[in-house]
Amino acid sequence: MKFELNEQKNGQAAVLGLQHLLAMYSGSILVPILIASALNYSSEQLTYLISTDIFMCGVATFLQLQMNKYFGIGLPVVLGVAFQSVAPLSLIGAKHGSGAIFGSIIASGIFVILISGFFSKVRRFFPPLVTGSVITVIGLTLIPVAMGNIANNQTPADLKSLILAAITIVIILAIQFLTKGFLRSIAVLIGLVVGTIAASTVGMVDTSVIKEAPVFHLPTPFFFGAPKFELTSIIMMIIIAMVSMVESTGVYLALSDITGQELSQKKLRNGYRAEGLAVLLGGIFNTFPYTGFSQNVGLVQLSGIRSRKPIFFTALFLMILGLVPKFGAMAQLVPAPVLGGGMLVLFGMVAVQGMRMLGNVDFNNEHNLLIAGFSIAVGLGFNSSASIFTNLPNSLQMFISNGIVMASVTAIVLNSIFNRKSKVALSND
Repeated sequence: MKFELNEQKNGQAAVLGLQHLLAMYSGSILVPILIASALNYSSEQLTYLISTDIFMCGVATFLQLQMNKYFGIGLPVVLGVAFQSVAPLSLIGAKHGSGAIFGSIIASGIFVILISGFFSKVRRFFPPLVTGSVITVIGLTLIPVAMGNIANNQTPADLKSLILAAITIVIILAIQFLTKGFLRSIAVLIGLVVGTIAASTVGMVDTSVIKEAPVFHLPTPFFFGAPKFELTSIIMMIIIAMVSMVESTGVYLALSDITGQELSQKKLRNGYRAEGLAVLLGGIFNTFPYTGFSQNVGLVQLSGIRSRKPIFFTALFLMILGLVPKFGAMAQLVPAPVLGGGMLVLFGMVAVQGMRMLGNVDFNNEHNLLIAGFSIAVGLGFNSSASIFTNLPNSLQMFISNGIVMASVTAIVLNSIFNRKSKVALSND
């Protein structure tokens, strides 16, 4: 019997929530680590950034899960730190200091809240042809990230790392093939646990992170001092905020398709408002911008659990981990090759979800074939060739080197030109 949504018990939902946490944890802590490294922050400052970042991911996710008339998309979406913010925030910090970083984040959060109603009307520019192409690119561009983790971010990869990744993948696939119901829905979590146990036998699990972490941490507003509202920094982060909104739109549309829930203009508006509120709070508590995490889309698809209940537990666990860094450090025990094995499965599922959406497109229309093919090619090509654009202005590089954004823009523009007579209905409910 299929494991239905209403059969979830609190314990099962909590385990599913933990699985979602593990899927996004590595990506979330990577942003503060990279920015702290670029700006030469102290170990104390880095500890604050990581702990508060994880706490605010929980707060942001909780806001997005709401279904009231003011904010919240009401879908099983997990919010994490927007990776595309690393380069601009590092640049802002190096030139204008930490105050300008968080001042620009606060301003961009307010901007997102203010334009949420207008931005929600762009849904008509995202028919299955566009969203399927973009979501396919999201999945495919994330696969190299998984491969990097599988290799333990070394070239060439050592045999030990490859074996651990293979063990993790085989466990996930075996559980999917041999089991049903709840066990199948937590296949990725089991794979990560078994992979980590295997890694511990060959000395690849570092427990020192738990010993060194403080026992308790409390997020503090303006930890790095008063925000500085510098105009060029604000403009740069507003651009990044709009990029994040485009990416989040793809995540929301994918989850809407997976769960079978209609995504109305009102829901999109409330989703953008929640995201803007999360970014605003991130700036106040001196963390970073938040966006819908695409890796968790694959987990929803793979587990077959399409309700919000497990994600509420994810939000709760994130806030607990953020308050208790010593406990939260346990999530860092999973070695990169093990995590990469799980990520490879998840990101493949994201790509296939996009392909499934493209399956509803009429490709007898040669224009549609051109739009999808060229958009995917642009997304993958520009994402993997960022170095060839280094002579361009920094603001332009941020757009061109982001394959997901380039695929989105290409698909939207081409669809508007070639299929301009087609109209996509959108409910205002």
